[in-house]
Amino acid sequence: MNPNPEVDLYLEQGCMRCRFGGTPDCKVHRWEDTLKALRAILLSSGLTEEVKWRQPCYTHQGRNLVIMSAFKEYCALNFLKGGLIEDRHGFLEKPGEHTQTGRQMRFRSADEVKASEAAIRDYIQQAVEIERVGKAAPPREAPELPMPDELLRKFDEMPELRRAFESLTPGRRRAYLLHFSAPKQSKTRAARVEKCIPMILEGKGLYDR
Repeated sequence: MNPNPEVDLYLEQGCMRCRFGGTPDCKVHRWEDTLKALRAILLSSGLTEEVKWRQPCYTHQGRNLVIMSAFKEYCALNFLKGGLIEDRHGFLEKPGEHTQTGRQMRFRSADEVKASEAAIRDYIQQAVEIERVGKAAPPREAPELPMPDELLRKFDEMPELRRAFESLTPGRRRAYLLHFSAPKQSKTRAARVEKCIPMILEGKGLYDR
């Protein structure tokens, strides 16, 4: 694919996302040779080069596959569905503890890029195939909410209520917990729990009719 002039500008000036953009202190300049080596591989893999979120983004048939980024300690390829890629080479890392699908491949020199070229191309091919077959990331599971003390006390009084509550679907449990926890006063929370007991025992959700 043809190089995008906007990416040429990115390599010359930086991403312009902070006050160092356009100055010699921009992180892009720190990794310029490494980024250029990565760019050559990405372009030769048949991907379309664009700029999104002020960073080089490589797409296939309009689908975003990988973003090239510069950080203080390294530069990286960010595979947007990297969690679905089979990491046969052991290079993919989670950018953050709570990241679900995105994965990074990190580099600190052009020599590292050259040594990892086969792995990079494998990941790119897998990313293209993931989009071709329409494979999607699993839905993000909402974290379990804490149970208010008023509900826990009622569970101690009524073990059958606890069993009924735990038998509800996750969405129904979450709706009840949000409803019970919303009031600031314990008296109001307790009243809400009391009012919903018959529905919970019947296996109904808060909004069921």
